[in-house]
Amino acid sequence: MTTLLLPPTAAPVRPFEDTRARLRALAAGAPRVYAVACIDEEPRRRWWFLGGPERQQRIDLLYARALADVEEPRIAAEQVAAALIHAVVGRVLAPYALEGRVWDPGLDNLWLHMDSDGCIDWAGVADDTLRVLPEDRAVGHRDVVVLPCERAMAVWTAHRSVTALTAVYAAVRTNGPLDAGRFWGIVGRTVVTGAAQLPVLGGASRRTAARRGQELLDAFVAAGYPVRGLARLGQPSL
Repeated sequence: MTTLLLPPTAAPVRPFEDTRARLRALAAGAPRVYAVACIDEEPRRRWWFLGGPERQQRIDLLYARALADVEEPRIAAEQVAAALIHAVVGRVLAPYALEGRVWDPGLDNLWLHMDSDGCIDWAGVADDTLRVLPEDRAVGHRDVVVLPCERAMAVWTAHRSVTALTAVYAAVRTNGPLDAGRFWGIVGRTVVTGAAQLPVLGGASRRTAARRGQELLDAFVAAGYPVRGLARLGQPSL
């Protein structure tokens, strides 16, 4: 009797890996711009934990490097803030706006990676569980948590982001002049710009991305953070 040897069945792709692959493809030649890593899969060289004791020292070094380039304390502080805000909010906005998925952007979950020049070029998460919407194809997978609606996802994402953003702001402002209104205005600008650009990069619905960007801004405002500040200075608003 002949025994048929069947090819091994490929393991199903985990939701985080599925999302990460698409985010890596958004920026041609720069796969780290929007995607994040699972920190357990990475060697720890050049990585540091945003929620750890070295946060202030690392942000001090980022500021010193920026100040060497621009020689204006205010501009240097804003550049560092913008880079850190992108790591926290700009990255998690991408899967939210395009797919209705988010990872945990909280202070106790984020890691940052530095390139050879000492700049932030990547981010990672310790827990790669995704929050998804009820209609997501990954519902039922053990590595996702289902949230009831987009608004709930926006509120959860904003509140988790705030834990990281408030720590970032406290560290940056010890170095250069950066008032709270300006900092949270940069957060708002990051959301506005991302919600406009991401659907173009990802071939997704502009209407959906704009709506989700609006919901995230609303969640920050409801939590007491003035993310619409730059709109009063002539910046675009959702």
